[in-house]
Amino acid sequence: MTIKSDRWIREQAARGMIEPYEPGQVRHVGERRVISYGTSSYGYDVRCSTTFKVFTNINSATVDPKAFDERSFVDVEGDVCIIPPNSFALASTVEYFRIPEDVLVVCVGKSTYARCGIIVNVTPLEPEWEGHVTLEFSNTTTLPAKIYANEGVAQMLFFQSDERCEVSYRDRGGKYQGQRGVTLPRA
Repeated sequence: MTIKSDRWIREQAARGMIEPYEPGQVRHVGERRVISYGTSSYGYDVRCSTTFKVFTNINSATVDPKAFDERSFVDVEGDVCIIPPNSFALASTVEYFRIPEDVLVVCVGKSTYARCGIIVNVTPLEPEWEGHVTLEFSNTTTLPAKIYANEGVAQMLFFQSDERCEVSYRDRGGKYQGQRGVTLPRA
């Protein structure tokens, strides 16, 4: 496997791999400074949408990945999301991805958030998966933490194999195929 460069990302984006696609690194929107997003040297920095689901323990539910209680989240809509101390929130990327059949994508959080104790977690995007990426933001601090919508939150790294995998995400009918917006756990 080889990590792919900005040139390869631009070529794949022209074929619909990332929509909407930003060919450069955006640091300002008008006069306003933003956490950067768009194409970087060996990756693509994604943005967070304006829809968030913030975890709450108001119903004293047990967190069960096989039977997740949607009442464990409070819906928040806006340009900013405040995550309570030692809690987390879900959001989705602005970008919609269509991963080629010989590519695996790994996501890492941006250092701006990591240096504030905010961890971004995303599972790998497998060959032939498509959809909006559901992002998980963990606030590891004892203080409220702020996430900015429509700004960079994580970097996608693209690894291309020299051969196609035997069974892609699409081939096996993955349960998160084609997801739009924030998607909760499915059993």
